[in-house]
Amino acid sequence: MATGETGFDDVTFDLISLQYHSLKAGHDYGQYVRDARNAGKDDIAEFFESVMAEDSERAQRCHSFLSELTQQGTSATQPQGAGG
Repeated sequence: MATGETGFDDVTFDLISLQYHSLKAGHDYGQYVRDARNAGKDDIAEFFESVMAEDSERAQRCHSFLSELTQQGTSATQPQGAGG
């Protein structure tokens, strides 16, 4: 697998990035749900909850893939410049 500048293969880096952004977005969506509920827009709040659930599922799938890669021993190389 190609190794990027981080010392991790590109697929692992991409999964970690997607997982992070999915979790971060899910956190932000909680505020969106509250805003919609406070405005009496329950249909919009439900939409935000649906999007939040999709991102949560996406983050979980990334976690599963990362676990598989780790078990296969193909996820990480030693970061560049870190002895060895």
